[in-house]
Amino acid sequence: MRTVIVAARLLSALFRPMYYSLVGFVILFTVTYMQILPWRYKLWVLCSTYIFTIGLPVLGIFLYRRLSGLTASQLRQRKARFWPYIISFVCYAVYLRIMFVMHLPRFMCGIVVGALFIQGVCLLLNLRWKVSMHAAGAGGIIGALVAYSVIFAFNPVPWLCGAVLLDGMVMTSRMILRQHTLWQVWTGTLVGIVCGYLGIMTV
Repeated sequence: MRTVIVAARLLSALFRPMYYSLVGFVILFTVTYMQILPWRYKLWVLCSTYIFTIGLPVLGIFLYRRLSGLTASQLRQRKARFWPYIISFVCYAVYLRIMFVMHLPRFMCGIVVGALFIQGVCLLLNLRWKVSMHAAGAGGIIGALVAYSVIFAFNPVPWLCGAVLLDGMVMTSRMILRQHTLWQVWTGTLVGIVCGYLGIMTV
């Protein structure tokens, strides 16, 4: 049982919701014609994505914790998660604005739009009920893959199998750690799939 708990903690740490925008760009640069772009351009996009979707939100949430005096366990409580959501949302929104100013392709901006949709819906749901952001992030990858398979006309089945397996592992780990119930992880996955798909298809 101890091994299972350790594995669940490792999965939760490795597949945090904030990592999925970066994963989305890696997939985009791997399975579409964008793999022929210069490596410097791809590196610039990946570094920018890391800064605004991982680096700045982590720094902002850390400063919020220090200023508010909350512990890591307290921050996981539903009522204490409001401001971390806002901090992350603002960082993503600023990055999206930069992407539009830089005239990046709309289907690239769609990754960040999908992430903003996911965060917005989860923020609203968490005002009344706790929903799994880990599952929502994993679900977003599934929705994004379906959307990009429509846009670029490629077979998404091999990638979808891996994404669905990952989502199942993430949901299971969150329940093993007793962070969420079955309904909370399923709701998160559904939110992620729908928002991930719509974020890319509607930009």
